[in-house]
Amino acid sequence: MDNPFQIITDAFAPQYQINLSIQGLDGSIMLTLSRAGRIVAKRMISAQQRNDPERLKRLVQSIQFGIAIEQGHSAVAILEAMTGGDNVKLPPPRPQGPASASL
Repeated sequence: MDNPFQIITDAFAPQYQINLSIQGLDGSIMLTLSRAGRIVAKRMISAQQRNDPERLKRLVQSIQFGIAIEQGHSAVAILEAMTGGDNVKLPPPRPQGPASASL
């Protein structure tokens, strides 16, 4: 099985700083993505999600989708990219200015 931490890192680096921290005895971890000192996304990943490659892939896609929507990309274009094949990279993140909102 592929290393789930490497899958997460490969999906979001180098665009984001990635922080994974253990959250509990149940094996859940907190994923925090940040850029330029601002948190872009924060998600709890259960042990079940982390250990199931298909669930982990869907979680990564969901996070990518949420970030892209927050940055103003077209939801339809993003969904087409996500459903068009495996390992499709979404458009690069737009630079965030001081007026952009964060989570």
